[in-house]
Amino acid sequence: MKGHVDIAFAAAKRDGRPQSARGSAYAFRPAALQDLPLLQHWLRTPEVVRWWGNAEEQAVLLREDLDEPRMVMRIVSFEGRPFACAQDYAVHVWPQPHFAHLPSGSRAIDSFIGEPDMIGRGHGSAYLKLLAERLRAEGAPVVAIDPDVDNLRARRAYEKAGFRGGTVVESGEGPAIVMIFDV
Repeated sequence: MKGHVDIAFAAAKRDGRPQSARGSAYAFRPAALQDLPLLQHWLRTPEVVRWWGNAEEQAVLLREDLDEPRMVMRIVSFEGRPFACAQDYAVHVWPQPHFAHLPSGSRAIDSFIGEPDMIGRGHGSAYLKLLAERLRAEGAPVVAIDPDVDNLRARRAYEKAGFRGGTVVESGEGPAIVMIFDV
């Protein structure tokens, strides 16, 4: 994102290297145009295709999101290695019926792990907890996520991160579970 500095997660060091969140091994930095090849690569991995769909269509949407000031898109790294993408947005900016009941200022997260060897090792729950905590600290009254109803791995990771809920809703992309950060 042009001109955007996420003070909590990145670019606080003068040398331009990301600063880790709260001294953890995870770091978040704003996604930029030069990240598009990496994002496109990740979108073509089998696990991401399984849950996000057509890689080319998703790449176009992510490209558009880079220019959207109301969308905060981040590259997540572990010990300096980029491995995931996380984006968050105000739920009422992109109206979705299943988020309509949430209070003003609530944020929703979309995320995926793009490096296959980082899946199933606890990274998703760890970085999503950090991100949700930060969004709450910045004033979001509610932080929500809406995994596909059949994505049991993601749902377990979100539960480990502190998200709760089991309401099945129609998300426009198919059945999903609305989960609310509750830590």
